[in-house]
Amino acid sequence: MARTPTPKKRIEQLRAQIREHNELYYGTDNPSISDAEYDQMVRELRDLEAEHPELADESSPSEAVGAATITTFDPVVHRVPMTSLDNAMDESELRAWGERVAKGLEGEAVQFVCELKIDGLAISIRYENGVMVQAATRGDGKVGEDVTANVATIKSLPATATKAPEVVEVRGEIYMSIAAFEKLKADREAENLERIKNGRATLAVPVNPRNAGAGSLRQKDPTITAQRDLSLWSYQLGEVVGGPAFTSHHETLEFLKSLGFPVNPEIRIVDSIDAVMQFCHSWQERRHELPYEIDGAVVKVDNLEQRERLGFTSRAPRWAIAFKFPPEEKHTILKDIQISVGRTGRVTPFAVLDTVFVGGSNVTMATLHNRDQVAAKDVRPGDTVVVRKAGDVIPEVVGPVLAKRPKKSEPWEFPTTCPCPVKSTLVKLDDQADTRCIEPSCPFQRDQRIIYFASRGGMDIEGLGERTVFALSDAGLVADVGDLYSLTVEQLLTLEGFADKGAQNLVAGIQASRTKPLPKLLTALGIKHLGPAASESLSAHFGTLDAIVAATEEELSSVDGVGGVIAASIAKWFAQPENIAIIEKLRAAGVDFGRVEISTEPQTLVGKAVVVTGTLANYSREEAEQAIKRRGGKSPGSVSAKTFAVVLGESPGASKVTKAEQLKIPVLDEAGFEILLATGELPN
Repeated sequence: MARTPTPKKRIEQLRAQIREHNELYYGTDNPSISDAEYDQMVRELRDLEAEHPELADESSPSEAVGAATITTFDPVVHRVPMTSLDNAMDESELRAWGERVAKGLEGEAVQFVCELKIDGLAISIRYENGVMVQAATRGDGKVGEDVTANVATIKSLPATATKAPEVVEVRGEIYMSIAAFEKLKADREAENLERIKNGRATLAVPVNPRNAGAGSLRQKDPTITAQRDLSLWSYQLGEVVGGPAFTSHHETLEFLKSLGFPVNPEIRIVDSIDAVMQFCHSWQERRHELPYEIDGAVVKVDNLEQRERLGFTSRAPRWAIAFKFPPEEKHTILKDIQISVGRTGRVTPFAVLDTVFVGGSNVTMATLHNRDQVAAKDVRPGDTVVVRKAGDVIPEVVGPVLAKRPKKSEPWEFPTTCPCPVKSTLVKLDDQADTRCIEPSCPFQRDQRIIYFASRGGMDIEGLGERTVFALSDAGLVADVGDLYSLTVEQLLTLEGFADKGAQNLVAGIQASRTKPLPKLLTALGIKHLGPAASESLSAHFGTLDAIVAATEEELSSVDGVGGVIAASIAKWFAQPENIAIIEKLRAAGVDFGRVEISTEPQTLVGKAVVVTGTLANYSREEAEQAIKRRGGKSPGSVSAKTFAVVLGESPGASKVTKAEQLKIPVLDEAGFEILLATGELPN
């Protein structure tokens, strides 16, 4: 029987898992678990961190907003941070939030603005003198991705806003309508039918409008985005220069409408939490009447002065909350249970279902997570099962309807061999829930590893997507990522669909990737749990890939932001001879194993966390954070008991100022910041 992990071990596990799921959801728009499961993970982590404050970590994903950008779109620093919202999962939690608001305002009358929670991608669009100059995704709330060219293709967005002030940032949600999604899905399915006829591997079919919309927005070619028919609802203002003064949120919405920006017509102003609940319950029942997907409602305090008094927590405003609709459930027949194999060898069982309409779309497959979940739920082919589409993302089988189970039903047994041509034995370790194919030559894993290596979050090789990888694999031209660098134009021209220019471009793109920075290469290797943030930390600490390979597990785990779980995974990966063989192929191909620039600044801030808020005269926000890091310090996005000092510029974040006052953290102006950088000491 597996032992219950210690709080420290469980916290490490949860942090690693949440980081991985953040990257899947925010970075690649390809979540592997439902919103409900993710929310449960985050809640468990926050509860454990609250119970064990000695294990607190400012880099914990429990404090994060979204995820760091992992694509090669240019970074954009948000002048006004794009915060996330806390969630209310049921009526009692929503009412508890209402009570906190009333207490914070000492019983004053409150009006609430109720909005639909659009299932899309948060965006900030900047206009200067009436002309759109920049559009950026939320990213981690502080830094997003520059997607200006793609956002410019959205038909419902005005190219110019003639009545706009000198500067106006429009915050909103970009989404794909149900009709646009169904067309995209039908086109991909038709393409897959042709591939099957020709004996070729199929391509991924978009799962839902949210992922399809986010993926469409992140296309490098804006003409592809334009073909996807994306839409926008605006719901908030960011930075405004030269605009009118506002006293309420609904005034800002009217202002947005007057400038020509689309504002959702279903927004309502109400006077009580009872009326808020009525709005939420009404749209929970009517959600499928809409031509777009929603997954809840957003409730905000209308009065802006009241908002200022309520302030923020470390990650979200106290004056707003997202009410998440409960998962929808339907019954259907489970026709079969099959398994899929991912790039790390993880084997995931899934249910093949009689088509059922749930969560706003037809569902024919649903996740069963892992071997233990199948056994625990005892679901079997032929069962009538409860299917839930939690959070409108990943459908799952909740369990069987035992009263309808066929009399001769037999328990389903997990396969003992991988479904790939190698037919390797599947392995499940006693202390892990996952079953894995550990055969390095498994072609299913091989293809997924190559796809991941070439993705935007990895080496970002233009033109090397799923379709091309499958073609290279089928032709026997590529067995691992090291083989990519020996590909020739002549070899590519033997593949169906390749013309001379396309072949030359792909070879050039592969060769160009040899100079990618070390953090990109580390991430691209696809080591379990190792994402961009930890790769950056490792690169800064060790300087070269060879130094990382040679490091002990203890040395790896001592690096800030890595920890035991990630370190163990890295050490295990580099201990496998077949992986070292790939490293040597990359070395022989001239891939730069990197040397991260070492700061020549005096290390005055080692071990000190300095938070910067507001606008400084001589530093951009990014420059100030880099100045701190170059001197050995940390620059987290929130104030905590571990913060050494807070630097205040113009228009600082109210929540950070309040938190610094509560914790009695020293507060510096820009002159004091200069002294701190030079000496590591607080000014007298």
